[in-house]
Amino acid sequence: MNPLYKEFYNDQEVVDAVTGIKEKGVNEDDIYILTHDDDRTERVADNADANTVSTGDMNFGTAAKNIFRKPGDELRAKFEELGFSKDMAGELEEKLDHGKVIIVVTNAPDGMAL
Repeated sequence: MNPLYKEFYNDQEVVDAVTGIKEKGVNEDDIYILTHDDDRTERVADNADANTVSTGDMNFGTAAKNIFRKPGDELRAKFEELGFSKDMAGELEEKLDHGKVIIVVTNAPDGMAL
């Protein structure tokens, strides 16, 4: 199953959306927040009670390579680890360049839309 995503500009909208996603029965372990700024990512994820993509979520090779990658490359690798194609990971990373926050849901119930 492919992961689902939705993009936002406003941090409070992200918090509200995560609440709605959980009400649809999605486990909080399957909800990830990504932004282009690590501090913002942590803050929004904490407020929404959602996850960030950590080293534990990546295979060892990707985690090791991320130590030497530029931020954009690291974000694309994180999207790929969540199940997106290389092309889609690039598109999503570009959205982050424009200040957006992206919620990713892995293991979403069949037919679920964000």
